[in-house]
Amino acid sequence: MRVLVVEDDRDLNRQLVSALTDAGYAVDSAFDGEEGYFLGETEPYDVVILDTGLPKMDGISVLEQWRRAERKMPVIILTARDRWSDKVTGMDAGADDYVAKPFHMEELLARIRAQVRRASGHAKSDLECGPLRLDTKTARVTLNGQPVKLTSHEYRLLAYLMHHNERVVSRTELVEHLYEQDFDRDSNTIEVFIGRLRKKIPPDMIKTIRGLGYRLSREVDDN
Repeated sequence: MRVLVVEDDRDLNRQLVSALTDAGYAVDSAFDGEEGYFLGETEPYDVVILDTGLPKMDGISVLEQWRRAERKMPVIILTARDRWSDKVTGMDAGADDYVAKPFHMEELLARIRAQVRRASGHAKSDLECGPLRLDTKTARVTLNGQPVKLTSHEYRLLAYLMHHNERVVSRTELVEHLYEQDFDRDSNTIEVFIGRLRKKIPPDMIKTIRGLGYRLSREVDDN
């Protein structure tokens, strides 16, 4: 999953990027409204964390322009605790949630997980596909109840496929949603990680749909 952080406080921005990266997200960041608007307009994100008090273009204006352009990614706005009006204005402008500063990082991470689940049509924090189970709260994956050890990139890939299980996901979509802006999109990294995942779960759970992409399916072929 890919997240954009738009926050002008550089220390807080770095803390957010670090916490989100540790939680298994691919993260891009911006320090002013103009840069944040451009990234949100041109790159696909699963969630955006957007401060309201930004230089060059305020967060509410950024959000309003995204929504006018029909950018539908979930947006969580950050507001100062005493600026209740920002919360109302932000929700009216198209925000999906808000977090007041100062905040606990675990609360923000929980709200991000909730937005990702809702956007992909899941109600629970536990995702299941056949014998596979992924706990989004702990980033723990099990197969028939036994833990599956994954690298961070393998986890990102499997988590995206599980959020979108039974749907064909193209290689381009995977690259756009799993890696930061400066990732080398001409590499064969997706194919490499698909191959590694197939060695750790029933290999035919990840179907290759020729010319279209990959689909995670609960059905396992009998050989």
